[in-house]
Amino acid sequence: MIQIAGGSYPLGTNDPTKGFFSDNETPQRQVTLPAYAIDATTVTNAEFAAFVAATQYRTEAEQFGDSFVFHGLLDAATKAASTPVPGLPWWLAVAGADWAHPFGPQSDLTGLMDHPVVHVSRTDALAYCAWAGKDLPTEAEWEVAARGGAGYDHWYWGDCLTAGGTFHANTFQGDFPRTNDAADGYVGTAPVRTYAPNGYGLYQVIGNVWEWCLNPARIPLSAFEMLTARDYAQMHTLAPDQVFATRGGSFLCHESYCQRYRLSARNGQRGQSSASNLGFRCVRHAVTATVAPSRQAQRAADWCDCCQSGPTD
Repeated sequence: MIQIAGGSYPLGTNDPTKGFFSDNETPQRQVTLPAYAIDATTVTNAEFAAFVAATQYRTEAEQFGDSFVFHGLLDAATKAASTPVPGLPWWLAVAGADWAHPFGPQSDLTGLMDHPVVHVSRTDALAYCAWAGKDLPTEAEWEVAARGGAGYDHWYWGDCLTAGGTFHANTFQGDFPRTNDAADGYVGTAPVRTYAPNGYGLYQVIGNVWEWCLNPARIPLSAFEMLTARDYAQMHTLAPDQVFATRGGSFLCHESYCQRYRLSARNGQRGQSSASNLGFRCVRHAVTATVAPSRQAQRAADWCDCCQSGPTD
């Protein structure tokens, strides 16, 4: 884990060409955080497999019987047997897709153990955290760590996605959502240490997978001055299917469709959502509040993506 010193840090952006007022990412403000530690990488399939082996935990995707997979990751037979999301046909509800079968029941984790675990809901992420003695980061903790001490609002390597004429993150190249040219080497997820880390030593906070956070989505940035991570962790009255924050973007982010894969950008997902581009990393506080996993009887169907119109990219 990477140690982040306590102190005052900037959150959000003042850039009118990028920031979304409706997401409460602007104007930028200073927040003060106590010291904490954060994982250098998102949780991998190998790490999640160890958790499942130790606890016999069943994810919500396994309980529900399906999860959402991007069409470009599926073979023809699985596509034909799956249900497209209305209005977003590049997303399909695939029966038998889960963390151990990321592309449907005929798939497995061969060659993917050092990739981020996916198809995990926020409830699943909290269950892993409780087992590991950790927690999910608040958005404030995530953003401060993701910036890596750099003075940029957009990406930790600069304000250009391909600064220096090279790829710094796993995103979508080509004609979204039809064809991913995979110029960065990956159609789907990449191993968690594929690209150079930021100034603090965190890998792939941009792209690869959206990362679950502890707090509800799009709350005012000032809220992180008034409430601590422990306060959010102890909000047991929050319904697991409400919209919670996710950060960082995924391998499906493309500038023609999504601008929410920047350091200051904010996004949200229903807490019980699971998909082929949803993962998480953990933090450790001085005192870790344990949040017990729970399940809502009815699964939320109206996903909230980075364009607030369907499953996240």
